[in-house]
Amino acid sequence: MPYKLSSSLVGHASDVRAVVSPTDSLILSASRDTTAIAWSKDSATNAFTRSDAYNAGSRYINAITYIPPGSGRPTGYVVTGGQDTVVNVFALGSPSEPEYSLLGHRDNVCALDATEDGTIVSGSWDRSARVWRNFTFDYELLGHDQAVWAVLAVGKDSFLTGSADKTIKLWESRKEVKTYRGHTDAVRGLALVPNIGFASCSNDSEIHVWTTGGDIVYTLSGHTSFVYSISVLPSGDIISGGEDRSLRVWQDGSCTQTIVHPAISVWSVSSTPNGDLVTGCSDGIVRVFSNNEQRWAPAEEIQEYEQQVAKQALPSHQVGDFKKSDLPGPEALAKPGKKSGQVITIRNGSTVEAHQWDSTENQWQKIGDVVDAIGSSRKQLHEGKEYDYVFDVDIQEGVPPLKLPYNATENPYEAAQRFLQSNDLPLSYIDQVVQFIETNTSGVTLGDSSSQYVDPYTGASRYVSSGSSTNTGSQGAVDPYTGASRYQAPAPSASVRASPAAPLSTSAAPATKIIPVTQRLTFRQANITALRGKLLQFNNDAALETSELESLETCLSSLNTAIGDSRLPPAAITPALAQTIVGILGRWPAPQRFPLLDLSRLIILFAPKSFRAPGSSTIDALLRASEWDQPWELPLAKYRETNLLLTLRSLVNSIHGASSLDDLPWAPKILQDLRARPYDSIPKALRTPIATLLLNLSCVMIERLSEEGLREDILAILSTIISNEAVDAEAGYRAAAAFGNIIYLLNLLQRSLNAAERRSAESDISKLIKRFSEERIRKLGDEILGLLRS
Repeated sequence: MPYKLSSSLVGHASDVRAVVSPTDSLILSASRDTTAIAWSKDSATNAFTRSDAYNAGSRYINAITYIPPGSGRPTGYVVTGGQDTVVNVFALGSPSEPEYSLLGHRDNVCALDATEDGTIVSGSWDRSARVWRNFTFDYELLGHDQAVWAVLAVGKDSFLTGSADKTIKLWESRKEVKTYRGHTDAVRGLALVPNIGFASCSNDSEIHVWTTGGDIVYTLSGHTSFVYSISVLPSGDIISGGEDRSLRVWQDGSCTQTIVHPAISVWSVSSTPNGDLVTGCSDGIVRVFSNNEQRWAPAEEIQEYEQQVAKQALPSHQVGDFKKSDLPGPEALAKPGKKSGQVITIRNGSTVEAHQWDSTENQWQKIGDVVDAIGSSRKQLHEGKEYDYVFDVDIQEGVPPLKLPYNATENPYEAAQRFLQSNDLPLSYIDQVVQFIETNTSGVTLGDSSSQYVDPYTGASRYVSSGSSTNTGSQGAVDPYTGASRYQAPAPSASVRASPAAPLSTSAAPATKIIPVTQRLTFRQANITALRGKLLQFNNDAALETSELESLETCLSSLNTAIGDSRLPPAAITPALAQTIVGILGRWPAPQRFPLLDLSRLIILFAPKSFRAPGSSTIDALLRASEWDQPWELPLAKYRETNLLLTLRSLVNSIHGASSLDDLPWAPKILQDLRARPYDSIPKALRTPIATLLLNLSCVMIERLSEEGLREDILAILSTIISNEAVDAEAGYRAAAAFGNIIYLLNLLQRSLNAAERRSAESDISKLIKRFSEERIRKLGDEILGLLRS
């Protein structure tokens, strides 16, 4: 029997990046919507329903695995990993809090696997894999040159890892015992193949089946783009999914069935013990396919699915080059295909259609209409994800350009919403951003807009102007440390104030010079409702007085108004009220201080005079609360890193309202402290706020045309960041912008670096340009080099 749709599990709000199906009645899925979901099959209806959602943070979840029940774990465990760098372990059926949070990775956790006894192996963009035993760190697997995108537990102390460096490595305990070379691009997935060895898939579109000795037994070719995931069925057949929208079934080295999805990417595939297939896709849907007719979906549901596939629009580069006038007509469909998955294009009137041969049904299946290729055939990377376009967008003179990533096959309104929220820009700009996207991508929209795209504001199937929509600032309030279902501190993105008339333009067009950057950046995003809830929750332990609770409520209500309309400053927040907040801060236990520190961040931004009253020591209080003067040796406790992060954001915001450096008496100490700390002791999450702090100070110095005695420390710290930062492009970019500001100021004051300092600076900036190879960094770096040589 062929595989046909069995179930469509709808519940995620974004890409499903990983699925596992350990039993016939349990599916686990992980999504970029920050949640993992457990789906359970109802024995009476034979249908899967959502049973629990697991969430330990507010960043993408990219990996998931399962630990079966055993001694001390009666229900088994759900294990997740993602952008927050933490491996979280939940008891199945207990989604409120993780039982264990495993800390140590320094970047996105993108791969997970586990053994029957509970040993976990994780892979990360930090180029390492880690082994965790008894939910504590055991040892690290170091040897790959790039991100570890695939991990596989082979035995108790035997592991396979696949990497973006194109290699696969076999490890026995801590020791690397073999390296497998054969793929020509990043390795994305691994699976054990009984009686042979293992299989691997890659961005090179190939699947290799290996012996453990290193021989390639055979290669499975048929995918037309990246292959992201593979799994092995109980029968020994292999399944795979990838960027060509397909799930493919392989038997004895040949593709026996290709199942096209109405989505851009099939991110993950898995198989159940009874042989059903599970996929997780970019459209946020988990799908189950079965070759058992009793488990097939109703005929009308299968027909609807096939119609969704047929309505898709395919970029022409996915089906190969062709000349429209040379294409055959529908009569070509009368001739059977040569093999499963074969794709032909035909001309049907003015439309070019793609059809795929389904050998199980012995017929051609329409898989979409072909449109002209859009964008570069080579994807561009932005924050670890591939896009057709990554525009440099100039928002306002004196402000660094912002990155606007866009895929030709996504709704431009969704891309515009993501861009505005991530940069804290007014949602009223959405039509202007959409127009910019459409103008610079030839105005072509792929897909069936009436069924595939939903307006993010109104819920309508077509976009409706959002001018009357409610403020959605709370939706953007995310943080890598606190839970999405609980309080969320604001994400590490800065607010750029743009005037309504500010033009949007690509940096390819004639553009104003970047330096000097005069616009101070802020950390403005907030979710006041969630913040209030977290403060009240912690008050159960702190037992605040009635007057203190009233002060908190006054602050929160006033800030909520200010966030909704920045033209209305929160006049109700007085210096005395701010001092009350500081008093509470000093009494609360360190692990529970983060919501108060975040509240202080907002007070400093919206009512800065409250924190600069005569005799005020509020900044000192924030530094004490975050244990600023204590050692920063890595890894920091989770709460300490969060508290330091929020304190740095508060310092950044305090510069926003300063008229001169006299308003920032804390600056010399902070700069001296940062200068004294080794850069590798500073957690990655703190680096962009530190660079933003220096950028804002440089803005003040330019406005006052004075070095104010800070130049030496600022230049020393910036030089350290520029010469050492190799991961966080945003930190490097903002540090370079601050450095350019200082050089610009020195030129204005007719001062300059000495010859040795200039040579060192030119070398550091040149290396930064090569290290990140981003257009915005190259452009900024070239401008700084020009200033140094002028």
